[in-house]
Amino acid sequence: MGNSVSHDFFEAYNTGEKRDFMKKIIIILLIFILILFCFKLRNSDKKNNNKIKLGEVTHSIFYAPLYVALENGYFKDEGLEVELSLISGADKVSAAVLSGDVEIGFAGAESAIYIYNSGEKDYLQIFSGLTKRDGQFIVGKNNDNNFTLDKLKGKEILVGRKGGMPALNFLNAIHKAGIKDNEIKINYQIDFASLTGAFVGGTGDYVNLFEPNASLIEKNNQGYVLASIGKYSGEMPYTTFYAKKSYIKNNKDITKKFSKAITKGLKYVHSHSALETAKVIKKQFPDNSIKDLEIMIQNYLDADSWLNSSYIDEKIFINLEDLLIENKLIDNYIPFNNLVINYEK
Repeated sequence: MGNSVSHDFFEAYNTGEKRDFMKKIIIILLIFILILFCFKLRNSDKKNNNKIKLGEVTHSIFYAPLYVALENGYFKDEGLEVELSLISGADKVSAAVLSGDVEIGFAGAESAIYIYNSGEKDYLQIFSGLTKRDGQFIVGKNNDNNFTLDKLKGKEILVGRKGGMPALNFLNAIHKAGIKDNEIKINYQIDFASLTGAFVGGTGDYVNLFEPNASLIEKNNQGYVLASIGKYSGEMPYTTFYAKKSYIKNNKDITKKFSKAITKGLKYVHSHSALETAKVIKKQFPDNSIKDLEIMIQNYLDADSWLNSSYIDEKIFINLEDLLIENKLIDNYIPFNNLVINYEK
């Protein structure tokens, strides 16, 4: 009887010890899991800080170096994850950056200038360039191997919205050629997205178009690519990357890495054939053949459209301001260092 009681007591004691031991093990495991979860969450947040929403003003072969940077993994090499979205219109791109819908905007530098002049405290700063001149081509209904701007006199040309950079660069081109506005029938009534359809439908003698639309019209025997407006108009930071001043201040490492990836993309297109670049960016333009892309890329190479690196020289920035002042869109020059931050030379 005594032995039985003693045995039961020790059995209960041992069972209680095991139970307490198991509880301690479970608690330790739970604490470990919680620490591991917090560590992963912290790393996840850190990774998400390197995820960038990029809003582009339009999707064009004109921006081939950007797509090379995406497709060749140059952003990933820098530890960045870039999510690209289309936001038609430079004003809408700048608005999206200001509202925080995207961290980085990709559009004309003039939109950052306008925001600065509006008195916005957390204005937009440009930290990387891509294109160094206008990317439009003059397309006519007839082929002309000896085309000059003088042949536009007395003819109607579709140029897009009045005051927009495409229209301003066209005006700059004809003024440099000594042609007055009233010597050409300049049509500002058709919006950017509808230019191709209007021209093919019979409106105008000429139209200004970016790629791929310019070459596709020629491919479909609906017109002919005659000249680059950018070559006539001259160099300026036509398309740039910008972010809010506060974002750049708090994320210098990210914007620096972003700029480095863009420079790699620019160096690639300058050191490889149009065909090689076409193959790299084909995924970005599934509706275009490799051959078509090659032709379009070669057009931009021939027009000397792209910067050699993401660095923006003050001289070409002043060229842009000259254009805006001449057309009464701004009154004075903006201090270069207030608006432009350069990382890559």
